[in-house]
Amino acid sequence: MAGTFSQIYIQYVFAVKGRENLLLKPWRDEVFKYISGIINGKNQKPIIVNGVANHVHVFVGLNPSMAISDLVRDIKNNSSNFINDQRYLRNKFSWQEGYGAFSYSHSQIEDVYNYILNQENHHRKRTFCEEYLEFLKKFEIAYDEKYLFDWLD
Repeated sequence: MAGTFSQIYIQYVFAVKGRENLLLKPWRDEVFKYISGIINGKNQKPIIVNGVANHVHVFVGLNPSMAISDLVRDIKNNSSNFINDQRYLRNKFSWQEGYGAFSYSHSQIEDVYNYILNQENHHRKRTFCEEYLEFLKKFEIAYDEKYLFDWLD
């Protein structure tokens, strides 16, 4: 729309199916670059993509023409196809159902970026389950535990 200007900052968090430690270091960065390419290809702004072996954080500048759910669907579908096409694993790779989406202001970009950049350090101190539940609490999101990720920790 002419004369419409906005930028919405969203952090997506999603997990490997079964929360298995399948995103291995030798090729993890290639997957994160591929995810950034998906975001660019959708005319959105990738700020940072990072994670550990069992989950990913994606921070995006989202235009309102793109639905939050559509972008995460495309990221998960296309990146799982990429991982399978590259034959990084012997078995089929897929992401677990569901995701978290958390919004931020422009003034929080640097803090969120640094948090996502340092995922390996964060997860030396706490599990993904602890981290995710902290996000839900911080953002005051009501949830039913039966609909959360399958936790293995």
